[in-house]
Amino acid sequence: MGAKTGLLLYSDGDALELLRRVDAADLDRTTAMMRRLYPGWEIEECRGSNLWDGVYPSAGTAYAASWPGVDVIGDQRVMIDVPSQLPEHLVAESAGRRLVLHAMHSVADWLAFALWEDGRLVRSLSLSPDSGIIENIGEPLPFELPYWAGDRPADIVPWPGEEEEPYALPFHPLELGEDALRALCGFIQEGRPEPDDIDAEAIALYGFHVRDPHGPDPAEQEAALREAAEAMPPPRVYALGPDGELIERDGW
Repeated sequence: MGAKTGLLLYSDGDALELLRRVDAADLDRTTAMMRRLYPGWEIEECRGSNLWDGVYPSAGTAYAASWPGVDVIGDQRVMIDVPSQLPEHLVAESAGRRLVLHAMHSVADWLAFALWEDGRLVRSLSLSPDSGIIENIGEPLPFELPYWAGDRPADIVPWPGEEEEPYALPFHPLELGEDALRALCGFIQEGRPEPDDIDAEAIALYGFHVRDPHGPDPAEQEAALREAAEAMPPPRVYALGPDGELIERDGW
């Protein structure tokens, strides 16, 4: 699994039905929404994306679209370990509406999702095999029940030569994450599409460079990352040998 998401979805009712009916979003309406959600930040339009690709933008970029009744924002900044601590102004935007947060990262097998109704937190879950259950608020939603009942155990294949150890959680967070994404937002990132899924690739999102004027300078951050990368030792590359053992290779 390689899915990553950082998504907020506001809706007046059933987001799935609303998203099925949307056409091209209005740029002025979307820009006004961005200025409400990022008050005082520098916002500059850039190349856009779509709902399937745009749920995990690069750092400093957000993809968004606003239609009557439903708003979508993809931004790494909403990938927070404790969803109940989503900034208050983002929750306040959900007054009289539904708000869904969905965030997952395949490298860490981490999932977080949350649901607010009219500004009230109804459900929040965040977990990973390394950290365990980080947050668990509210009653499990219907799509979660098979996982908590033990009907969807994690199926982990160990590396050749390694002993199989029990997975640290009773189920795989990314599998639950895909079901959460489908149930709450109407589409998935990985897996077999179902007939009722929306066509997320057909829903265009506008792109925005977004910067906190009081935050760190993006150029300085990028330079620091380059410096750290250059200081790292060369990667070690392995391949499977005829007997199933891992053999280190000299290069790529």
